[in-house]
Amino acid sequence: MVDVRAAITQAHRAQWARVVAALTRRFGDLDVAEEAAAEAFATAVERWPVDGVPPNPGGWLTTTAQRKAIDRIRRENKRDDKHKEAQMVLDDGPPEPLGAIEDDRLRLIFTCCHPALAMETRVALTLRMLGGLTVSEIARAFLVRESAMEQRITRAKAKIKAARVPYRVPAAEDLPARVSGVLSVLFLVFNEGYLATGPDTDPVRHDLTAEAIRLTRLIRELLPADGEVAGLLALMLLTEARRAARISASGELVSLGEQDRGAWDVALIAEGHRLVRERLAARVAPGRYQILAAIGAVHTSAHDVRDTDWSQIVALYDQLVRLDASPIVALNRAVAVAELDGPEVALAAVDRLGDPLGGYHAYHAARADLLRRLGRSRESRAAYDQAIELAGNTAEIAYLTRRRDQLG
Repeated sequence: MVDVRAAITQAHRAQWARVVAALTRRFGDLDVAEEAAAEAFATAVERWPVDGVPPNPGGWLTTTAQRKAIDRIRRENKRDDKHKEAQMVLDDGPPEPLGAIEDDRLRLIFTCCHPALAMETRVALTLRMLGGLTVSEIARAFLVRESAMEQRITRAKAKIKAARVPYRVPAAEDLPARVSGVLSVLFLVFNEGYLATGPDTDPVRHDLTAEAIRLTRLIRELLPADGEVAGLLALMLLTEARRAARISASGELVSLGEQDRGAWDVALIAEGHRLVRERLAARVAPGRYQILAAIGAVHTSAHDVRDTDWSQIVALYDQLVRLDASPIVALNRAVAVAELDGPEVALAAVDRLGDPLGGYHAYHAARADLLRRLGRSRESRAAYDQAIELAGNTAEIAYLTRRRDQLG
C-alpha cells in the first residue's frame, strides 16, 4: 500500500524549491510563489489519499501550483499586467537557464540572498522561504520576539516589491557576493536540526542537519578556495559526528562531557579534521566558521573529556571574539574559561551578559551549572527553573530538570 503522506513529503523535498523558484521568476512576487506552492501541497494532502498518488507527483505539484498562481492573479484586478504573464506559465517554451548552480534548492537560496537586502533580513527571509524553519524558530535563532521577526520578514517582502528587486538566477560571478548570507542560512538551519528549539518536534532533526551538510558540500564544489565554506563544512561534520551520542535512550540530552565518545562517527571526524588542517596550512587569517571548526576539532581530538585542551579552546575563543563580539560567543567562551580558571571567574563573566541574554535559556543553564559547582544550590535551582521555562527542546528540558532535582 502506498504511504501517501510519505509520498507527499518526498515530493515536497524534491519539488518545493523548483516550484517556488519558477513562480518567483515569472511573477517577481514571493507571496504569490510561496502561497501557490503551499496551496498545491495542501491540495495534494486532501486529494491524494482519495484519488491515489499520481504517476508523476512532482509534475502534478508543479502544474497545480502554476494554476493556483494564475487563479490568484486573475482575482487581483490591480494586476492586469500580470495576467498575460500568468498565461505564459504553462507554455512549452525552452526552460530558463539554470546558471552556475544545478541544485534547485541551493540555486533558490542564492537567489533569495540578494545583496540589496540587509544581511539579517536576507537570512531571515531565506530561512522562512526555503530553510524549512517556522517564524518562531527563526525568531529564537535571532533571539528576538516572534512578532518582531514576523514584521522583519514582512518588511523584507515589501522592500522587494517596492524596489523591484529582480530575482534572477545568479551567475558564477555573483556567488562570492552572496555566499556569506547563504552560509548564515545553512548554519542556522543546521543549528535548528542539531538542537531543535520547538517543543513539538524531535529533539534532534537529522533531516535539517543532513540537508545543510549536503548543500554546504555543493557550495564547496562551487567555491573550493573559500575558507569559510570549508570551515562551515568542517564545523557541521564535527558536530554531526556526535549525533548518535547526544540523546539517551530515555530521551534526555547528554552533555559533551558525559557522551560515549566511542559512539562518535570516526569517518566524519576524520573528514572534519582534514578540512581544519587544510585551512591551517593555507596560512590565511581564519574567519568565524573556521575558528568554530577548530574548536570542534579540539573537542573531538580528546579521547576523554579530561584530555580536552581547554587553554587552546579559550585561545580560539579569544580569536573569535575579535571577529564576532556577540554575547553568545562571550557566553561560550565563559563556559570554556570555567574549565581553565574555575567556575567563580566564569560566573563573573556570565553575569555581565544578563542584559542581552536574559531571555536565552542557555544563559540561565550556564549560570545554573556554575552556581551548582560553587555550592550555591538555592541560586542554582532558581537559574535552572528559568532555563527550563525558556527552553523548548524536550531532551534539553529533561536534562535540565534532572540536574535541578539532583541539587540538595
